[in-house]
Amino acid sequence: MTPLNNHFYVAIMAGGIGSRFWPYSRTDYPKQFLDILNTGKTLLQWTYERFTQFIPAENIYVVTHHQYASTVSKQLPNLPQENVVSEPSRKNTAPCVAYISHKIHKKDPKASMICAPADHLIMDPTQFTQTCLNALLFAQKNNALLTLGIKPTRPDTGYGYIQFETEQAADNVYKVKTFTEKPNLELAKTFLKSGDFLWNAGIFVWNTKSILQAFANHLPEMDELFVQENAALNSPKEREMIEMIYSQCTNISIDYGIMEKADNVYVIPANFGWSDLGTWASAYENLEKDYLGNAVQGKNVMVIDATKCMVKAPNDKLVVLQGLDDFILVDTPDVLLVCKKENEQQIKEYVAEVKRHKGEKYL
Repeated sequence: MTPLNNHFYVAIMAGGIGSRFWPYSRTDYPKQFLDILNTGKTLLQWTYERFTQFIPAENIYVVTHHQYASTVSKQLPNLPQENVVSEPSRKNTAPCVAYISHKIHKKDPKASMICAPADHLIMDPTQFTQTCLNALLFAQKNNALLTLGIKPTRPDTGYGYIQFETEQAADNVYKVKTFTEKPNLELAKTFLKSGDFLWNAGIFVWNTKSILQAFANHLPEMDELFVQENAALNSPKEREMIEMIYSQCTNISIDYGIMEKADNVYVIPANFGWSDLGTWASAYENLEKDYLGNAVQGKNVMVIDATKCMVKAPNDKLVVLQGLDDFILVDTPDVLLVCKKENEQQIKEYVAEVKRHKGEKYL
């Protein structure tokens, strides 16, 4: 076991609303706080535990929407209260990263950090630990913005892709050539064949000096807001200051705002049994199936002549399913979703339609 490094930090990003897992994931209780795979722990709890294996507990932060701060504290009772960092509004990942990077850098100018989503599945935590430590050690010594790339196993259109140089910059570290947002199927097949593309896992590693320099270069207006109010960070005035800053921040992702523009971006190809658990189909992939290929969660579900379905229902409700092939069926007390698995990327659009026609009651 590697000794814990006091200059290594983690920011777990836990502010999203998980709309593609609707209707199980709701605005007031999104997927990171749910036990999606019936493991006995929520996705946030698993993520936190993974990082405690190699990061000092006091160096782990959770950045979330203020609406969820008390939920984070309940689910992670060992996390110091001051390490629950709450955002006043959802402005995508760039303001979130700017906030926590300035905050940690002020506390420890020698800090190197991982920024990771709260809701990913990692099947091989030992390999994950090793990859993260390699990334942190590289980031500590170099002016580099690192991302972890997953070796693709299929031409998936739901992920972003990273193309990398063939020559190593260091042991298993490669310079990034291009980022591509979710491609169509033909392009995804081409990427898979070429061998120099990886899935973008959305897990980032850098030293705080490098990422703050990148904000100054590529999102200077946003960076200036934090620089001007730096004195209030880690003080009683922080909350008031952050509300003011966020009201002026652009809504932009760290990928668009920084990673796709910077010229010091590197990737570590990794294979630690990763899924972003972004959709019901990804949950289906990771759940046990019956002999007809159905993944069923719910003690009173009866399946008759149905195949390859993802079914989630309350334990006390009898659900009889007949004749469906390759469907998602999610039953909650007030919403029933029945959707073809191939159309699951559109669930976000269905949620928008529900909001338009039915208001926010069912969100």
